[in-house]
Amino acid sequence: MSLARILLVDDEPQMVRLLERLLGHLEGVRFEKAYSGEEALEKVYRLLPEVVVADIKMPGMDGLELLERIRERDNTISVILITGYGTIEMAVEAIKKGAYDFLPKPFEANHLRRLVQRALERSLLLRENLRLKTQREKWWESLGMVGDSPIFRELMGLVERVARSDATVLIRGESGTGKELIARAIHHLSERSSREMVTVNCAALPESILESELFGYVKGAFTGAETAKEGLFVKADGSTIFLDEIGDMSPPLQVKILRVLQEREVRPLGSTRVLKVDVRVIASTNQDLESKMASGKFREDLYYRLNEVTLWVPPLRERGEDILLLAQHFLQEYAQKYGRQGLTFSPEALEFMLQQPWRGNVRELKNTIKRAVLLAPENEIRPEDLRLLSAQSRNLRDRPWKAKPYHQAKREVLDRFAREYLENLLRSTGGNISRAARLAGLKRQSLQRMLRHYGLRVPLSPDSEDLSS
Repeated sequence: MSLARILLVDDEPQMVRLLERLLGHLEGVRFEKAYSGEEALEKVYRLLPEVVVADIKMPGMDGLELLERIRERDNTISVILITGYGTIEMAVEAIKKGAYDFLPKPFEANHLRRLVQRALERSLLLRENLRLKTQREKWWESLGMVGDSPIFRELMGLVERVARSDATVLIRGESGTGKELIARAIHHLSERSSREMVTVNCAALPESILESELFGYVKGAFTGAETAKEGLFVKADGSTIFLDEIGDMSPPLQVKILRVLQEREVRPLGSTRVLKVDVRVIASTNQDLESKMASGKFREDLYYRLNEVTLWVPPLRERGEDILLLAQHFLQEYAQKYGRQGLTFSPEALEFMLQQPWRGNVRELKNTIKRAVLLAPENEIRPEDLRLLSAQSRNLRDRPWKAKPYHQAKREVLDRFAREYLENLLRSTGGNISRAARLAGLKRQSLQRMLRHYGLRVPLSPDSEDLSS
């Protein structure tokens, strides 16, 4: 069983040592220490402690601001604030902001211990309840899909709803985002799940072979057709057929797919009779179908038939901390496969992965982790083991950190990352605050506060929203 974490925060090291000594009798806990609000917030994000005991009066980020930032990150963390300048008004403000309790100095050691023990029990109970609730909610994990970001949960909710119908579904998204997994999830949750889903990669086969695979043929239909062959549409009768990368299909074959969707019937090659089929069609593409229609390479009537329901699979770079969830999932998978149990990611590696664009999406991340498991010389995977030497990472690597104190250097790196992240976020959403907040997994007010903190203004456009609104 892992130890619970209690984070002690004060800008005076002797006070941190005193708190650790007073609470040292608590069983099953591990103490973490921080000497500023900024350092404490970094440890909260990385370690997710159960309890934070923090002084209010600190230079830079004070205890009240730290409390707000912690509540934004994880409201199961119990925060106890301590101050030597306590007033009733300050205590009321702390409780309103979500503090578990407020402790003025001087305090009794036994009172502190009881307070921390109750706070710890509260957090452990909340997290156990959340774990049980999440286990019930995360049906997608049993299908091999990993994710907990708001944008991913929203997609899973759409998958659940569309699975109950028999509508044709078009799944769109960049290469490597997991479109086939989404198709399998729809089939798994549908009433057709008792029969196996049939998958066809439209980009992997020449047109003539793809046509014979989809529709089948009778004996003698063409040279080499010595026996009749059942087509995949017939094989999928009563089930689902998944047409992967349908944007690569030739226009003549698109006409025949359109007929299946309209008439629910297929004609095997060389045959004069048609066969009725009861099949649900799910298609996917990573291409710009609108541009292909404009150039005559994709039929508009087929597009609108496929487009009864469209699901957009977000790129990995928009899924926030799903990157780290997926990285940990792949690490466990490959560490077990290659006999390297005990491998972990360094904090720098976690931060590094969050900064990458992941143009190859989940597929690229998976291959990167596999390579790191095979090649990392130590039991801790570091950024250099990930072999992602982007220009940005090289610049970060070359900065003269050794000439600066650790906490100052780390704060500068985190500030630089936050500023660049927010600037890219605003650019990608055209300055739309609500959409930017959804993509970042933040509350709208929290994002606005961060933008003001870094002095960033939203460019005014028809779709943007003023920060003051």
